[in-house]
Amino acid sequence: QLSLFSFTLKRPFSTSHSSVDSKEMKKFQLLAHKWWDEEGEYAALHSMNDIRVPFIRDTLLSMSSNYHPGNPLLGIKILDVGCGGGLLSEPLGRLGASVTGIDPVEDNIRTADRHKSFDPVLAKRIQYKSSSLEEIVEESMETFDVIVASEVVEHVADLEMFIKCCSQVLKQEGSLFITTINKTQLSYVLGIVVAEKIMGIVPEGTHEWEKFVPPEELERLLESNGFSVRTVNGMLYNPLSGSWGWMESTSLNYALHAVKSGARARSHATDAPSETDIQQRSATAGT
Repeated sequence: QLSLFSFTLKRPFSTSHSSVDSKEMKKFQLLAHKWWDEEGEYAALHSMNDIRVPFIRDTLLSMSSNYHPGNPLLGIKILDVGCGGGLLSEPLGRLGASVTGIDPVEDNIRTADRHKSFDPVLAKRIQYKSSSLEEIVEESMETFDVIVASEVVEHVADLEMFIKCCSQVLKQEGSLFITTINKTQLSYVLGIVVAEKIMGIVPEGTHEWEKFVPPEELERLLESNGFSVRTVNGMLYNPLSGSWGWMESTSLNYALHAVKSGARARSHATDAPSETDIQQRSATAGT
């Protein structure tokens, strides 16, 4: 969820990389109180839940023989990296998952904590930490069944280090879900010029096109670090309707699912849950 990470990992990966600049950090701090304004700066992230939550849920259900009516993700431990104000952590918690949301911006964590406190069920299922990913690695107190990094990798200083860190705290055969933005001419025009400068869909200065990640590069880094990429599927935001949908092209936004180790070859992009699949499964998943 639109967040920032510093990479000053001491063990087991030593690096001197630092985070994005302080000006960008300040922008996120200034917007920290606006996470739950569904018509505000994060409106597009709110509506992204309509496709990213079913994508995560249905993928995990297809890999498990256990099913809990009403709580389909019961017993699954999820790390939400760059959780922001908790926009993705909360719906995953409502599906029964035990969620740890981390974000280095303390004001984001305060906002997330305050919002979850209004729901006693979520208050038990979700814990938030003002922490960077490498701090979780250093603690190495526990490993997770699932890691979610939604709209995060385009903000990290060292993408391969980020992937290595994810692997460190993910169980064998655990799932990694990423949503991000491709690095194309189209993503520059629509993602920065139109979305930020003209329409104000996201705050100006949120993204740097140079940090956008082509799916081929992300797949290569994942495969070379012990992940098997199963699904890559294009996503499209319609600013007029304020809604997201799946599409075959990954030229703008895309969602990726990878599994730590394991042998199955990745499925074709169009094997990601279709909107019809999602609607049908939603009817049976207790959401």
